[in-house]
Amino acid sequence: MPAASLTLHGKKSKTFSSIHEAVKAGDVDQLAAMVKSGASVNEVDSTHKFTPLHWAAHSGSLECLHWLLWHGADITDVTTRGWTAAHLSAIRGQDACMQALITNGANLTAKDDRECTPSHLAAAHGHSFTLQTILRSGVDASIPDRNGWQPIHYAAFHGRLGCLQLLVRWGANTDNVDHNGNTPAHFAAMEGHLHCLKFLVSKGISITHTLRSTNHQGETPKDLAGRFYKNNIVQYIEGVEYERDHPEQQENLAFPAHVAAYRGDLVTLRRLVESGIININERDDKGATPMHKAAGQGQIECLQWLIEMGADHNITNEAGETPMDVAKRFAQLAAVKLLGGSLEDDSDEELNEDDPSFFYRHGVEGSTDNKEDLNLTAEEKKEARVRAYKKIGELQRLLDIAQANYKQLGGILEEDRRKRKEEKASEKVVKELESQLEYERLRREKMEGQLDDYRGEIAHLRASLDKVKTSANYEGARALDSPKEKKKPKKKQQVIPGGVFVRRVTEK
Repeated sequence: MPAASLTLHGKKSKTFSSIHEAVKAGDVDQLAAMVKSGASVNEVDSTHKFTPLHWAAHSGSLECLHWLLWHGADITDVTTRGWTAAHLSAIRGQDACMQALITNGANLTAKDDRECTPSHLAAAHGHSFTLQTILRSGVDASIPDRNGWQPIHYAAFHGRLGCLQLLVRWGANTDNVDHNGNTPAHFAAMEGHLHCLKFLVSKGISITHTLRSTNHQGETPKDLAGRFYKNNIVQYIEGVEYERDHPEQQENLAFPAHVAAYRGDLVTLRRLVESGIININERDDKGATPMHKAAGQGQIECLQWLIEMGADHNITNEAGETPMDVAKRFAQLAAVKLLGGSLEDDSDEELNEDDPSFFYRHGVEGSTDNKEDLNLTAEEKKEARVRAYKKIGELQRLLDIAQANYKQLGGILEEDRRKRKEEKASEKVVKELESQLEYERLRREKMEGQLDDYRGEIAHLRASLDKVKTSANYEGARALDSPKEKKKPKKKQQVIPGGVFVRRVTEK
């Protein structure tokens, strides 16, 4: 392919030797010029056997990828290893390109020479966001490859915890086995990915079920970890199994605070800690603190008190588990939540609204089913609905592709602009109403204060009035009960003028 050189805004652009180089550089102008000069949009390079679309997906040249798709690039072309453009986007974690490919009808169940789909490769390379895009398109999360490995096996084998959690949320089964009987826990143990193994144990039916499951060679996860010298895994499994198989050791009397926390005896635990007999973060012979014991048994009251007293929730026991890990292992949901974790497993799966069978089964208002003057059979009416639906779908698909391309390239649709304008107007109205509400609230508080003052004044006046009335009634009653006595005239003494007083003496 001859070199091409373009001038853009008066400046000479870089010259590329092939259409593939232009695509890798994201130069859509030179891409268009080369195709106009005779280059094929499906031309295969001699080194990697990639088409321009492969290179666009691999390098993340979104604009070039859109241009190639609009100009007839074959979305089904594969490399020598059987990779489509979607496989390359998954390997590289090019999420925007993956979305564009899905919008343009890429087959996400296409398999390469190892029968891996894009979801396998996204999980293996740890691109959880791209994997979520794939899963949201409706792809089965449990598709096997040539060896029976599903995406969850790849995530466990490569230690991709984020992808592992995402796949479980989307319905992947932690007990699924490959052609050799290996579960994801076998792969996590074999490769020494402790964080993935802990997650798988927490999601299993039980500890025994997960850790004692055997493959076709009769090997458990612990056996594989030992064979590949993954000592951290072996130590973790031994600690978990010992704690499970020897529950009586939970009540080791050499550690009374641990026993109290295990039993939920808050009074004893508080007395031991507050008196200074026991350190709140004291470890037992297995490296566990009282918080580990309380969390494992779901003793919420003790756990809450330990948190309030400042117990360290980041301390790990000999198995490398924090109190939250222990709570998860024993499915103590309240304890996990109290320690700041979550075991929420609600799926993000969305309903598929594209269901053409609805129109096969149902006549809708306004259709030819309600027109008795048309001499159409039931089959003809059904076919008419099918044709109309397909036409709507075709036009809607083209519109969606154009809108998605425009938005991904930074454009703003009129609908989005109007929506933003309405949102701003709504926010303005809300602020005005909030201001008005605040003004009315202050005004009401002021009036309520005045009303209280008036009520107090009225009460004072009523008390004064009652006092006056009581005093008047008292005086009136006194006046009625004590009338004034009339003065009697004094009798005048009779004066006898002259004479002698004679004392008469009686005779004996």
